[in-house]
Formats: sequence, C-alpha cells, structure tokens
Amino acid sequence: MRILFHTLCFLFLFSSCKTPEARRPVNIKSGSFIDESINRNKQLASKEEARIQKIIAQDTLHDYITSQGGFWYFYTKKDTTAVLTPKFGDIVNFNYNVQDLNGNIIYTQTELDTITYHIDKQELFLGLREGLKLMKEGETITFLFPSYQAYGYYGDDHKIGTNIPLKTKVTLNKITQESTTKN
Repeated sequence: MRILFHTLCFLFLFSSCKTPEARRPVNIKSGSFIDESINRNKQLASKEEARIQKIIAQDTLHDYITSQGGFWYFYTKKDTTAVLTPKFGDIVNFNYNVQDLNGNIIYTQTELDTITYHIDKQELFLGLREGLKLMKEGETITFLFPSYQAYGYYGDDHKIGTNIPLKTKVTLNKITQESTTKN
C-alpha cells in the first residue's frame, strides 16, 4: 500500500509540473471605434467645406484664396510692397473678431482687445496661428476656418461650441522680428 501511495504521489508531482501558459485576452477589441470616429470626422469636414464653398460661390465681391492649411481667406487691405511676414518666434500685434459662418458675432474686436502673440510659442487656435504667418504688417484679411482649424470638438469653453466653423477678420498691426527683441 505504501508503495502504491508513493507511486501515485510521484505520478501526481510529474503530471502537475508543466510550463506556464500565456493568458489570452478575454475581449479582443477591434479598431471599429476609431474607424467610426474617422468616418464621422471626414463627413463633418466635408459638410463644413461644402458650406464654406457655397459661401464663397455666393460672395462675388471677394477673391478667395485656398491656403495649404485647409482654410480660405480674402484680403480686405493688402500691402503689395512689403515682404516681411512673421516667422517662428517673431512677436505680432493684431486685432481680430470672431463670427460664425452665418455672420453672427461671437467675439467682437473690442472684447478681444489687441493681442500680442509670439508666433508658434503661445497658444492660439491652429487656423489663426497659420493665417498670421501669411500676413504682412498693416494688412487685413478675413479667414474662413472649418472647425478642425478652429476650436474643433471642444470649443473654447465659453461662447464657441462643438465643431463650429468660424469667420474671423484679422488686422496685423505690427511685426517685431525675434532677432530685434533679443538685442
């Protein structure tokens, strides 16, 4: 009996010792949420761009320019002799207002006051940041920004809501080059 007991214990020890197996995930997630989000954003962008194109087609008074950044603009006041545009680190002084595409004023130029901004070193919404780089001192430009170039999904936590395309009129008062400010 004792031999049988030892034999069973010995067999039990050998059979219970095996290499550990990797645990398999309980849920296998696919990229369906991300794919749906991408499709939703593409549809939103195409609707906004179609709306902007309709506004441009109806506005026969202005010649709109399409930027490489995905927004549109026209000059109210253009300086054809100046060559200096702001670069990284330059300080610009400008005024602007913010409207929705229907022309409803969201922020007046008075509310926003005069802004002093270090190009690409401070926070400013993407479209305006890129738009300022196209301007010369003394120019006034009106920009049409789709929501992904403006405040996007989050808005500004005040007056601009989720996915609101914007129209802004910007006057660039002064450009101070970075090399001038270091001396």
